[in-house]
Amino acid sequence: MNRFAIHDLNPFHRHPLAMLKLSELFLRRSSRWVYPLLSVLVALSVWVGQPLLVRAFSLGDLIRIIPSGIQVIQLAKLSDQQEVAIGKQMNEQTITRRFRLYRGAELNQYVNQIGQRLAAQSERTQIPYTYQIVEDKSVNAFATMGGFVYITTGLMQAADNEAQLASVIGHETGHIVRRHLVNQLKEEATLRGVATLANVNRNTIINLGTTLALSRPHSRNAEFEADQAGLSMLGRAGYAQSAAPAFMSKLLRQSSTPTFLSTHPATSDRVARLKQSINPAMENGAGLDTVAYKARLRSLS
Repeated sequence: MNRFAIHDLNPFHRHPLAMLKLSELFLRRSSRWVYPLLSVLVALSVWVGQPLLVRAFSLGDLIRIIPSGIQVIQLAKLSDQQEVAIGKQMNEQTITRRFRLYRGAELNQYVNQIGQRLAAQSERTQIPYTYQIVEDKSVNAFATMGGFVYITTGLMQAADNEAQLASVIGHETGHIVRRHLVNQLKEEATLRGVATLANVNRNTIINLGTTLALSRPHSRNAEFEADQAGLSMLGRAGYAQSAAPAFMSKLLRQSSTPTFLSTHPATSDRVARLKQSINPAMENGAGLDTVAYKARLRSLS
């Protein structure tokens, strides 16, 4: 017997609010395929039983009556595969509309090798990571979702050595490891009302996620978490952990604060925390050779 056939729902046509209560209870216990089906059943049942009520309440109104926590359930439970798929689409938008990728194969391979070395030491090794250089003179770096990290040519030139570059790559990887953009996207989607009862408009989410990644600062806690995750990866990968606070301190002394540091918390606070967190055994590792690093960057001159 199909307990949720339309004729079984019809007794509620005189009490549409009771119908909504039932739908809420059922949603909490249902699998993903039920959401779109139930939304149709709710709308159809109310339409058949209360035509006058439907004139006053659209389907959008009915969706808004149901608690907002249910609206973002799909975002809250994004699987790794879904996050990677969305990240790929965000990457397409980023490299076609926002930035131009640097085409030098040797340097791209170099940056990717550093990134993969760090990602292998992360707490989230089950997803693929993609590290790319974008042509931009500003000192900047950012990450989207699903393993995509971007480093500007300006930042590469600002670094004194490989360990300093690795410290930034590790920090951005840390944002992905902790799913910071996913959480930020979930909160923003809820505030803007772009999440529906069952699903999320994919194009809207891609556009919103890309905008957040490029122009919206992470929270204070998110930045501290990414710093600590990056520092941990840096040490486990064999790089000198001292490079992380050293590079931040160098950038802090510049006349204008680089884009990726012009957020809260204050860079000085982050430097202090990083220094306190350095493992003495990992303070002076690999990647401190300035001459070798600058030689690699000759093609950027």
